[in-house]
Amino acid sequence: MRFENTGEALFGANAGLDVARSLVQPIKDSVAADMSYADFWALAGIVAVKSMGGPTVTFRIGRVDATSEAECVEEGRHPDADKGADHLRCVFHRMGLTDKDIVALSGAHTVGRCHADRSGFEGQWTDAPLKFDNSYFVDMLERTWTESKSSKGQPQFCDSKGNMMLISDLALISDPKFRPYVELYAKDQEAFFADFASSFQKLLELGYDNLSEP
Repeated sequence: MRFENTGEALFGANAGLDVARSLVQPIKDSVAADMSYADFWALAGIVAVKSMGGPTVTFRIGRVDATSEAECVEEGRHPDADKGADHLRCVFHRMGLTDKDIVALSGAHTVGRCHADRSGFEGQWTDAPLKFDNSYFVDMLERTWTESKSSKGQPQFCDSKGNMMLISDLALISDPKFRPYVELYAKDQEAFFADFASSFQKLLELGYDNLSEP
């Protein structure tokens, strides 16, 4: 992600992350100068979740930064918003993540929004896009989602309040193995928080077996 000319920062799925990276860079330059970027960005994500009211995610250090663009993976390994359950499993199962992990991590869509000039999709998922809670799952089940298109022509769904869902979101309720987790998290925010914290830590620690508590 640090190599903005030919690296992962240019991947379509990462469009717009330069905004977030630039906002936290002054912190990296000052109090976190001795941390790897990989550790720093992992911690930034954990702090963001907590600051918006979400769960506490365990943070461990020891990630090592790539030394050049040659270490970047090929593009096409991220989930596509316009594909369904089979695609989500193809992307996440190869990383050792489970169906429960997929649904729990998708719950991060309870915050934020899509921007047409970045992803082609647009709109926020929930009424309070800066509050980390289980609204994403509640709304997914309780609201009516009508087929629509973004201003860029991308397929998505909208509700009566102008919020949106992606094809990959609604796949979570159409798939019989995903849906029970959606129903659980919609009625039990504590269960969602616990599973999200576990799944997010697992995601942040992929490829490492020697991380330690700071």
